[in-house]
Amino acid sequence: MPSISFAIFRSAGVRFGLPLILAVLMIFSLEPVLISFSPYRGLLLVLPYVLLSLVILLSQPFNQGKTALTALLMIVAFYIIQNYLQSPLSDNQTHIIYVLLATLLPLNLLQLHLLPERRLFSRFGTGYLIFLVCQLAWGALVVNHFAEQDLSGLWDSYLYALPDISPLPVLLILLYLSIGLACASAILKRNHGYDQAIFTSLLFAGITFSAFDQDLISSTAFSVAAVLLLLNLITCSHELAYVDPLTGIPGRRALETELKHLGRTYTLAMLDVDHFKTFNDTHGHKTGDDVLRLVAQFMQRVRGGAEVFRYGGEEFTVLFKGKESSECIDHLDQLRQDIANYEMAIRQYDDRPSSNQKGAKMRKKQSKQKTVTVTVSIGLADSFPDHNPAAVLKAADEALYKAKKSGRNKVSQ
Repeated sequence: MPSISFAIFRSAGVRFGLPLILAVLMIFSLEPVLISFSPYRGLLLVLPYVLLSLVILLSQPFNQGKTALTALLMIVAFYIIQNYLQSPLSDNQTHIIYVLLATLLPLNLLQLHLLPERRLFSRFGTGYLIFLVCQLAWGALVVNHFAEQDLSGLWDSYLYALPDISPLPVLLILLYLSIGLACASAILKRNHGYDQAIFTSLLFAGITFSAFDQDLISSTAFSVAAVLLLLNLITCSHELAYVDPLTGIPGRRALETELKHLGRTYTLAMLDVDHFKTFNDTHGHKTGDDVLRLVAQFMQRVRGGAEVFRYGGEEFTVLFKGKESSECIDHLDQLRQDIANYEMAIRQYDDRPSSNQKGAKMRKKQSKQKTVTVTVSIGLADSFPDHNPAAVLKAADEALYKAKKSGRNKVSQ
């Protein structure tokens, strides 16, 4: 189903592993791949422009400004390659442009990695475009100034390359590796879509500059990178539409989609946090958000093939496909017990210092921290005798009300 299949592409492992696997496959099958693409030379020369422009246009409504700027950098780099780097690197001017481009592209990608997320079509985007134009103007001045000078000493010392392996200087190879490791760690740590976009562009730009003597290498590598950027945008747009931003689990729209594709046997459970309004009034809405995130984390551990969703507010839904309620009640009761037995520490948001160092010192001094326990009530119903999902969901909601009325912190059906 859509919400489940796209969840795979949103995972940090896939966001890191997919471009890496495609890059490795491309490296080890480079010559046959390029030979097979040679009949489509005309298409390959324009494909990166088309795909990357599409990425820029789609990034705006999906609020993916970093991805748009990444695609813009790749378009500029591809244009320079196609118009200024089509002569051998033995030519001094071509060599200077090659080194400048191979240096500035990863540095700009690193800068995007550090900048905050902003829209391309904004004041921030305008400022970045001006900065990019200034770099291009500076690069043109550098090329014009050094084009007629003998730079063999520079190439043979500081920017020494291993021609038998790659025309890319060793220092730049180390630069690509270090920035690539930083981007990879960011994907695995915070798992944002723009981290994958930057990592993907860096990876295939590195392949391009490392195998620069191969025909159609830039067209092929940049096209693959653009396709991955488009896939990244699709998964990000799906995340915006189907994933609850607070808890990180699928939301109500994802549940409604799943309910349209059910078989005849399934069980639905409605879960509600007990006394949530009172908890919010007592401890504040930020602590209430912590409670919802905590419940969502426990729900994701439910066994029995459970699929979990945030229904709205403090209500959640659990879906068991192919199972009757008798097969699910033990899993749900275990969930209820796990949540009730967990002592959640109350964070003092209002009293927390703005400085991270002060906060660390304060936490060390605290010997005891106030904790609370949270309980949930659960109602469940299966698809017998009524196979209508709306009716089953209503029956689960009535069972939830029954659990609430009978004392809360219970599972009813």
